[in-house]
Amino acid sequence: MGKIAFVFPGQGSQSVGMGKDLYDQLPEARSRFEEANEALGFSLTGLVFEGPESELKQTANTQPALLTTSYALYEAFAAKGIKPDYMAGHSLGEYSALAASGVLSFEDAVKIVRARGQFMEQAVPGGQGAMAAVLGAEREALAALCAEISGSGAVAELANINCPGQIVVSGAKEGIEQVTARVKEIGAKRAIPLEVSGPFHSSLMKPASERLEAKLSEVSFQDGTTPVVANVTARPVQAASEIPSLLVRQVYSPVLWEDSVAWLIGQGVDTFVEIGPGSVLTGLIKKIDKSVRLFNVSSLESLEQTVAELATV
Repeated sequence: MGKIAFVFPGQGSQSVGMGKDLYDQLPEARSRFEEANEALGFSLTGLVFEGPESELKQTANTQPALLTTSYALYEAFAAKGIKPDYMAGHSLGEYSALAASGVLSFEDAVKIVRARGQFMEQAVPGGQGAMAAVLGAEREALAALCAEISGSGAVAELANINCPGQIVVSGAKEGIEQVTARVKEIGAKRAIPLEVSGPFHSSLMKPASERLEAKLSEVSFQDGTTPVVANVTARPVQAASEIPSLLVRQVYSPVLWEDSVAWLIGQGVDTFVEIGPGSVLTGLIKKIDKSVRLFNVSSLESLEQTVAELATV
């Protein structure tokens, strides 16, 4: 058997009711959700299990909700004795991976991502930023188009390099509108505007990164038990001293997801387990390399199924 990587999803994978089966059936998971309630000073469980969806979708709520659900799933899965060779997470998911690797305590991770979400929401006035998913573009050509548009004064930058044929751009509303209108010039199929509360992973997030840096300086980081592939470098990191600066850069830098997955496969990883709500990362990884084995742990049922299937390999 080759190597195994655990991967954790980011924003967009949330849904009302996620993790409820864990909360109801596993005392350990229930205690994690209650620990999050206490750390945040409000009922995260009420929001996650009952909604409304409009509130759950707010970045400052989505981030701790996803991290808590993903971490509870991780602990339940790890209790079955399955250990990864590497971990990675998409944007917010990197914090889930770092908590799972022991770099951050769960309580600190929840508090940080709540603050991170608030900082990101507040960095750019509402309506001034935008993001769009560009389908069918070559990375270099899209980067050149963004650079041309940014050069005219309307910020447009690559934000998420997700998989071949899917790249998210981020920046000023005017800049992203220009990218959307011109993507066919570079051979792309189309661009789809995204419903987001800010231009994430663009240079417009620098104010949020500065506030996050101050927040991270208050927290104790430990060396990781498992290497976590960082979004901004697509390379593994374990040293506590290196991680805070990577997290600060991550706020305004592209998420190199395709590069991260390709690096993991190059190290012999042939099995990916997505731990957390939804199956977004599973879909992206399939488009990067169809030959790897993919599993989802998003509920107790899928957890047991994954454990059973891995045992037969």
